[in-house]
Amino acid sequence: MHFDVLTVQPELLASPLQHSIMKRAQDKGLLTVEIHNLRKWAVNEYGMIDDYQYGGGAGMVMMCEPLANAIESLSQTKKYDEVIFLTPDGETFDQSMANQLSLKENILLICGHYKGIDERIREHFITKEISIGSFVLSGGELPAAILIDAIGRLLPGVLNDETSALTDSFQDNLLAPPVYTRPEDFRGWKVPDILLSGNHKKIEDWRQEEALKRTREKRPDLLK
Repeated sequence: MHFDVLTVQPELLASPLQHSIMKRAQDKGLLTVEIHNLRKWAVNEYGMIDDYQYGGGAGMVMMCEPLANAIESLSQTKKYDEVIFLTPDGETFDQSMANQLSLKENILLICGHYKGIDERIREHFITKEISIGSFVLSGGELPAAILIDAIGRLLPGVLNDETSALTDSFQDNLLAPPVYTRPEDFRGWKVPDILLSGNHKKIEDWRQEEALKRTREKRPDLLK
């Protein structure tokens, strides 16, 4: 799977993608990520990629020309399954969306900045708009890193145990059940006996019941 990321702050994406699971995925060749500085397509030698809003108002807007030229240039070498704009007013990202996007081959992520991007780019180039929550960040780089991580870990071969991703929270609209490891008794706090029983059928039933209980207590909205 391949991601291209278009940004005015490429350095913000370096660290999240060069450690842990995402680094191993790239080292194995299961995932590739290319970061592109939008200023490469700036409208002048000063690196201009934003301008004042028509109609007045606070905040700058990312211009049509550099964005259109960048998208068209990158599209000459790859056919994108999705051109995604990270924006607070997009569709809220969730596990189901991550599952769907993990089946794609090439995705272009557009990281917004300032007051956003010229609406004409959204109308003519963007195929999907995604938000990671009902709040505003300084730019789309952190959301882009979140998408790449959430999607990338679902790719076959990325996790050492591929069944691990299937038992994550939200995969079946339930939160994950409690988990325990050694020692069995810590300060008198004991691991539930069922997990030590060796009866896998009863353990799975217990986990399902606990997942439902935890979801009902913490995220009842998921049960609707």
